[in-house]
Amino acid sequence: MHSVIFTIMRNKSLFFVLVAALMLSACRSHYKLSSVNRTRILIDSRYDSNPDEKVAAFMAPYKKSVDSIMSPVLGTTERYLERGRPEGLLSNLMPDIFMEMADEYGEKPDFACYNYGGIRAALPAGTVTKGDVNDVAPFENKIVFVTLKGDKVLELFQQMLNREGECLSHEVHIEADKDFKLLSATINGEPVDPNREYRITTIDYVQQGNDGMTAFKSGTNLNAPGNDDANSRYVMERYFKRMTAQGKKIDSKLEGRITIKQ
Repeated sequence: MHSVIFTIMRNKSLFFVLVAALMLSACRSHYKLSSVNRTRILIDSRYDSNPDEKVAAFMAPYKKSVDSIMSPVLGTTERYLERGRPEGLLSNLMPDIFMEMADEYGEKPDFACYNYGGIRAALPAGTVTKGDVNDVAPFENKIVFVTLKGDKVLELFQQMLNREGECLSHEVHIEADKDFKLLSATINGEPVDPNREYRITTIDYVQQGNDGMTAFKSGTNLNAPGNDDANSRYVMERYFKRMTAQGKKIDSKLEGRITIKQ
């Protein structure tokens, strides 16, 4: 939020010119909206490289209050981790976290998935705070476990490819052609069996069929803890603490979980 305010204030003249231009154009009836394009921008330290001094001074007392809550250190990353499609370091880490933490819920899932759009920031290199984790997963989405038959898993993978990739855990390897049509898929090195049942961990938002992943609507045997501790950011926090207690830094790697053949 601070970064957004700084950016707007630094460009306030341009901002008001654009607003005025839009207002004037709205008065001309021959202009009609033809299309809308949008993108999501990861907010990280790059947007604080040249803060506006007056805005920074104004925000200082509020920042102090927020920092007292968000500044506790949870762990350390090996490097800068951000999302990516069809695969990214943070895109891989998020479902891997869910796989690691599944034992808290007495579950042993076959794989995990997470939605790319639900990752709202990157993780910095080095020290990671409670605030950093909150920035990555600011919503009230909660970890869940659900079962899908193999034919629906294959349908799910194609739906992910329709969006040029979503976030999948280490156990999954998908190959697709240049048009993002599914060619093959394995889980733990074995081809997906259309008749077998697979246990999956994800967030409730995805399990409900959102972000185009409607195959989840055929899921059975839902385990949805539902309490505050099941919130994805708190699951992340406990993962960071677990890794820190083991003397490990947080890291991820690109390993061809989703491969697009040209």
